[in-house]
Amino acid sequence: MAQLNITLNQDEILQLLANDRGAAFAKLLQDSLNSILKVESAAQLKAEPYERTEERTGSRNGFRSRPLTTRIGNITLNVPKHRDGEPFHTLVFDNYCRSEAALIVTMAEMVVNGVSTRKVSQVMETLCGKTYSKSTVSEACKELDVKVKEFRERPLDGEYPFMAVDATYFKVREKGRIIARAFMIAYATNSDGHREILGFDIYENESKRTWNDFLKSLKNRGLHGVKMITSDAHEGIQDAISKVFPEVAWQRCQFHFTRNIVDKAPKKYQTGLTSELQEMYNCMTIDEARKRKDAIIADYKDVAEDAINCLDEGFESAMSVMVLPYYLRLHFRTSNYIERLNRELKRRSKVIGVFPNDDSLMRLIGSVLIERNEELIVRKRIFTNKTYQELLLTDVPAKLIQIATEQRNRMAA
Repeated sequence: MAQLNITLNQDEILQLLANDRGAAFAKLLQDSLNSILKVESAAQLKAEPYERTEERTGSRNGFRSRPLTTRIGNITLNVPKHRDGEPFHTLVFDNYCRSEAALIVTMAEMVVNGVSTRKVSQVMETLCGKTYSKSTVSEACKELDVKVKEFRERPLDGEYPFMAVDATYFKVREKGRIIARAFMIAYATNSDGHREILGFDIYENESKRTWNDFLKSLKNRGLHGVKMITSDAHEGIQDAISKVFPEVAWQRCQFHFTRNIVDKAPKKYQTGLTSELQEMYNCMTIDEARKRKDAIIADYKDVAEDAINCLDEGFESAMSVMVLPYYLRLHFRTSNYIERLNRELKRRSKVIGVFPNDDSLMRLIGSVLIERNEELIVRKRIFTNKTYQELLLTDVPAKLIQIATEQRNRMAA
C-alpha cells in the first residue's frame, strides 16, 4: 500500500484556528484529500513522481482544479491528470459526495416544492454556498435515484444465514398533511461472516401485509440460506417469517424482550430483574437457562405478575439462539446493530425534519445506507466460510428448523 504523507503549514493552520476555525478545518480537509489524490495517482501509475520503473503505466500531466462542497465549507482539490495510459480515477468524490449530495438535493427539492423554511434555506446556503435551479435539482435527483434503485434491487447471491429486520419512522408530507412512513431495513451476515445491508423500502405502516411484502421482495431477489431471523416481537414480522421463510427460526431480540418484561414490573424491582435476566441469557446451555428462568419466576411472581407472565410466554422464542455455538450467540441474540443503524439514519435526517415526499426520503436514506454498506464490507468478519461450512455439518441446522416448526405451531394454535 502506498504511503500517505500530509504536509501542513503549521503557522498557517495556527493562524487560521485563531481567526477562523471553519477555514482552518476546511484547509486541513483540503490538504488531506489532495494528499490522498497524489497517493492514488502513484498507485495507478505504479511510480512516484520522477521515478523510473518497468511497471510504470503512464505519465503525469499536471492537475485540474475541482471544487468540492462539504459540511465545513467549499474546498478546491487538485486532481491529477494522466497521459499515455488509463485516465486518472479517484474514489474520493464518489465516497465522500454521495450522501452529502443526497442531503443537498433533498433540501433543494424542499425549496423547489415550496415547503422550505428559513432554517432549511440557511442550512442549504451553509452546505452549498449557492442556490440550485429546478433543472439542476432534477438531474441530480435522477442520478442519485438510479444508484439507490440499483443497490435496492441488486441480486442477492450467496447464502445469508443470519438476518435481522426492523423498521423506523420518518415524517413525510403528503397532500398537505404530515404523515409517518415506516422505513423497513434488512441487515444480514453472509456465509463468509461479513455483514451487509440487504434491502430497504418505504411502507405506510407496519402490518402483516407490509412485512410479508418486504420479506417476499428479498426472497424474489434471491435471498436464500437463511437459518435465523432476529427482530422485536411485532406480529407482522412473526407472521411474515412463518409464511415467507417457514423453515427459518425466529430469535426474539433479547434487548427488546428485557425491556418488555421490565416495563411491566414495579420500578423498585426493575434493576434487579434486569440483572437476573442478563444472567439467564448468559447461561451456557438451554437447560441452565430454563432453571434460571424458573428461579426468576419464583422470586418475582408475587410482586411482578405481569412481568413474569411476559417472561414465561416469550422465553422460548428469546432463546432460539442457544442452539448456536457460544461464539455466535452474542452477535445474533439481539438486533442492537440495526437499532444503532436506525439512530444514525435519524441523526442524518434531522436537518430535513419533514421530507417533501417518499422519493426524497428514499433518496437520502438510501444514499446513507449505501455509504454504510461500503463501510461494512471492510470490517472484520464475524466468522470464516470454513467455520460456517463446519457448522452446517452439525445438528444446528436441524435444530433451527425444529424451532421454526414449533414456532409456527404455536402461532397456529
